[in-house]
Amino acid sequence: MHMTQSDKGKRFRALHERAGAFIIPNPWDAGTARILEQLGFEALTTTSAGLAYSLGKRDGTGAVTRDETIANAKAIVDATDLPVAADLENGFGDSPEAAAETIRLAGEVAGLVGGSIEDSTGDPKKPIYDVAHSVERIAAAVAAGRAFDFPFVLVARAENYLHGRPDLDDTIRRLQAFEAAGADALYAPGLTKAEEIRAVCSSVTKPVNVVMGLRSGSFSVAELAAMGVRRISVGSSLSRAALTGFMSAAREMKERGTFTYAESAIPYADVNALMPGS
Repeated sequence: MHMTQSDKGKRFRALHERAGAFIIPNPWDAGTARILEQLGFEALTTTSAGLAYSLGKRDGTGAVTRDETIANAKAIVDATDLPVAADLENGFGDSPEAAAETIRLAGEVAGLVGGSIEDSTGDPKKPIYDVAHSVERIAAAVAAGRAFDFPFVLVARAENYLHGRPDLDDTIRRLQAFEAAGADALYAPGLTKAEEIRAVCSSVTKPVNVVMGLRSGSFSVAELAAMGVRRISVGSSLSRAALTGFMSAAREMKERGTFTYAESAIPYADVNALMPGS
């Protein structure tokens, strides 16, 4: 059954409102989106790093354009009937207007029903926007999301922990300010300690997203739900896991001149069966 954008938006919002926590994995193209749908996941969100690597670019350097991000999101949306959200980085501009325009394009052009805006600047000398400016940007993004005629989940991200600023108090203050500005969900990537996650979840009333797939701080869905987490993404970890297999196979060929990797590879027929027919 074909799902309209409104149907997807309602379904996505309902996932955030129900009890417990749900996993929202991160595909990086249409094919991985279709596989995740076939495996039974309920919603998807893109990965800026996964997209960057697929384009042969570095993540977090501004190398991937807004047009490339929107086109990638649209390809994923078109490949599945699941609700899809996107990692929209800092909105591809410093101003509140840039963040708002990115959200408009996310909904109108890409067909997304959710997206995140972060408070990182992309400038290593000053990696995080001032709180007041960050709040203005989130408020503008919220307004753009609410202008749609379908539900849109706006996620506000506090990026301290990813930029060498593990300041829990400031992170919580930012998330609380983003909540007051109207954000529908909140996210502080990089939290790895249970007490930090609990503190964030208990300090706000909107759903909190936590990223798993990091080298440290791995918890089960049940454990995260008990901490108060409502949704769990995995960032670039699926992309990196795929690249791990790719590099291992390529190194075997180059360094050993053998091809035993094929013995453990998913069979061609199985992958083909996961894709829709013509």
